[in-house]
This record gives sequence, structure tokens and C-alpha cells, in this order.
Amino acid sequence: MIILVLNCGSSSIKYQIMRMESSGGSMLLAKGIVERIGLAEGTIRHKPSGGESYSAVQNIPDHTKGINLILEALVHPVHGVIANLDEVNAVGHRVVHGGEFFMESALVNGEVKAAIEKCIELAPLHNPANLQGILAMEALLPKVPQVAVFDTSFHQTMQRHVYLYAIPYRYYEKYKIRRYGFHGTSHKYVAQKACKILGLDFSAVNIVTCHLGNGASITSIKQGKSYDTSMGFTPVDGLVMGTRSGAIDPGALFYIADKENLNINGLNNLVNKQGGMYGVSGLSSDMRDLERAAHEGNEMAQLAHDMFVYRVRKFIGAHVAVMGKVDLIVFTGGVGENDDLVRASVCNNLEYLGVEFDSEANSGLRGKDMLISKPASKVKIMAITTNEELVIAMDTMSIVSGMGRS
Repeated sequence: MIILVLNCGSSSIKYQIMRMESSGGSMLLAKGIVERIGLAEGTIRHKPSGGESYSAVQNIPDHTKGINLILEALVHPVHGVIANLDEVNAVGHRVVHGGEFFMESALVNGEVKAAIEKCIELAPLHNPANLQGILAMEALLPKVPQVAVFDTSFHQTMQRHVYLYAIPYRYYEKYKIRRYGFHGTSHKYVAQKACKILGLDFSAVNIVTCHLGNGASITSIKQGKSYDTSMGFTPVDGLVMGTRSGAIDPGALFYIADKENLNINGLNNLVNKQGGMYGVSGLSSDMRDLERAAHEGNEMAQLAHDMFVYRVRKFIGAHVAVMGKVDLIVFTGGVGENDDLVRASVCNNLEYLGVEFDSEANSGLRGKDMLISKPASKVKIMAITTNEELVIAMDTMSIVSGMGRS
């Protein structure tokens, strides 16, 4: 089965096309990105597996045009990877917010589209673009089934006392104000992958997954189900991130707003785009830049790094506490997979949990699946590469296969 995976942003579309086998295997045929949608000089960059990259600059007024360019690239006589569009069996879409409507991925129909639209007020920067991608694909390939895979669905197993905020209950009833959590596809995928490598039963162990990148979150997975997660009503809550502040006393925001004469948009910009490691360091949101600068003696870069590591360690402890015990801790995401210094800085202070960290196995480890705890460690530690696009493709194949298509 050939599946096209789309991740539509407000002005960009990331994509991958994969050949999925019923045996569970997969092959990436091509991937790429369309950027600057709505601007005069839009771009498409297309990379066939094993072939030369292709790029072009042109006017891309909307998502329909952007997706049309992707389809043209896929069947191009030189850099295409399929003979014709009839070979595309299904399309899987990343959808950021599914609210309380979706506990799992769903075949796109009128009811699903309506629910995604209802969630626009919960994710105004993401869901409109996700829906535009679905509608554009409907127009271009109307007979091809589509599947929506939600960032929030894995976390729908959280209990009420975990996901509710201590504000008047009427705000939950009226506006559905609650903790939703994000990165769900990544947390579930890496936890299952780690268990498979270690020979553990996913439904019988307790796991803390650390998705660490420009956006970062931690999830406690108790016997196969999301128990709690660090992100909340929006992705701002929880860890210190690239430009997001993470958890902050709302009173501090009220105080800043009063002193700086900031409106709601100003506060939103502060915690989403001006905060995090960028806000503290005044230098960069990229951990690689900060570590280089810290090594050269930049105190603010070191401070941002230390704040990031401290918050990760703090949240691991909190998530272990609410589950009662932990069997496995997983690091993933751009930082979690590739930054041995961050992993070491976090894990060297987890001895109280029974962690025996393997510094030698961790040193220099980048982009590989590996056990980084010693054999005697009571809690296993792993670095695991995530692949959210593969998760989307797997869910899409499972749902479409149930329709009798191949």
C-alpha cells in the first residue's frame, strides 16, 4: 500500500510518501516540504530516496496549489517515485487537536471534518491548516481515502483529576478548558518501540517518555496508556522549550502585562515566541548553539541549558511519583536523540530511582536506538529515534485496510 503523509502548517506542507507492507515493513519513497504558501516566492524541495533533490521557486497562493505541486513532483518523469497518482492508496494527515472527540485516528468523513473544525478554537494556529490540507486533497484526489491522526488522541486516557484545572468547573463545561497534551503519536511510538527492543510487554510496564526538541514534553505511560503529560491546554505548558516559556505563574504574566502595557496578543507572543531558551539566553533557541556558547564561557547560554535540564529532571520525578514506579525512561526528539550532554545531565541525578547510567554507551550517541543504562540498572534508559510520519502511515494503513482496500 502506498501512503502519502501530509503535515500541513499555516504556510508550509511537510510530506512523505511510503510503501507500506502488510508484514509491518515500510519503505520511504520520497519526502519534502512546500514553504512560503501565500507568498510570491513559494518553494518546494523534493527528495526521492536514493535520488537527487529537486527544488523550485514559484507563486504558491494556497494549500491546494501546494499539494498539487507535491503530486506533480511524485509523478515527475525525472524525480518522481510513482508512475501515476492511481498508485496512491491513501493519505494520512497529522492533525494537531482532536479535542475530546477522538481517542484514536479516524477515517475522514463529514463528521470528522466537522469535529476538526470545532477544534479550531482550541488550536487556531494549526487546525485550520490541517483541515485545509484535507479539503485540498479531497479536491485533487476525491476517490482516495484519508485518515486523520491526532496529536492529542493518545492522551485521552488521562483521568479527570489529572486533566482538569482547579478553576470553576463551568469553564470546562462551557469551553472544554482542560489539559490535552501533545506529541501523542511520538510518545506512543517510541514507548512501544523501546518495549519491542527490550522484550517488554507495553501493557504491563510503566514508562516515562521524554520528547525533547524545540518543542518538548514528558509523558507518563502506565501499563500502555497515557497517564499524565506535561503540555496542557496548549503546547506552552510544562518544560522549558526553544521559544516557549513552559510552566509559569500566571500572576507573573499579569504583573508583566501591567508593567509593560501588554495585551493578550502581547502575552501570547511573550510565552510562545520570546520565552524559553531563546528568552533566557538572548542568543538562540537551538540547543547546539547554546552548548557551543556555554563551552566558550557564555553564562546566559549555560543558564538556559541548566534550566532546560533541571525542568526535565523535575518532571521525570513528578511523573514517576504519580505512577508509583517506573521501569523504563525513553529519550527522543531532536535533542533527546542526539544530545548526549543533555541525556547525561538529566540521568546522572536519577540514582535515587535505581538508575545506573552508562556514560560510555551514551557518549557520542546520535540518531540511534540504544540502551544507555548499565545491565544492573533497576530502571532501563533508552535513546529511541521517533518517526511520527511512520506512525501516521501505519495508522492510515490499518484503518484503510479495514475498508477492504489494498
